[in-house]
Amino acid sequence: MKQPDGYHLAELNVGRLLAPTDDPRVADFMANLDRVNGLGKRMPGFVWMMEGSGEPGTGNTENAIDGDPQFVANLTVWEDLHSLERFVWGTIHKQFYERRAEWFEMLGDMHFVMWWVPQGHQPTLSEALARLAHLRTHGDSDEAFGWAHLKQAGLWRNGVCGAQAAE
Repeated sequence: MKQPDGYHLAELNVGRLLAPTDDPRVADFMANLDRVNGLGKRMPGFVWMMEGSGEPGTGNTENAIDGDPQFVANLTVWEDLHSLERFVWGTIHKQFYERRAEWFEMLGDMHFVMWWVPQGHQPTLSEALARLAHLRTHGDSDEAFGWAHLKQAGLWRNGVCGAQAAE
């Protein structure tokens, strides 16, 4: 699938923490949220990120899903696929991705989705969750897709992106 002219790439990644955000079991993850998110915001091709309150060490964890404070979301927009891939698989982010099972429950359903948004659009969490639901119901399509749907995506194949806990 080729990127449509005038569009950026949105992504949603959801996960359920093994413990509340102030629990020592997820302390290393929480302590590094600002570091990893800050790096993402400085990456070439970064466009926008859904933010929480801005309190240090909270990241987007305040944007709970279904009222469950342990169910957290990361929603961003990137200029293109390669910008997102470089961040996810070519920075310290990959090291935290590889440790996700230490902090997150294993999810039986898809927990990651991408889709194209018109340039300048900032998707809402409810919009992103609807895309994720579409992917879960219909599989990869132009409406909602994972890495495998984008033939030009290559770094994820080497990143061993499996059906495990969210990042």
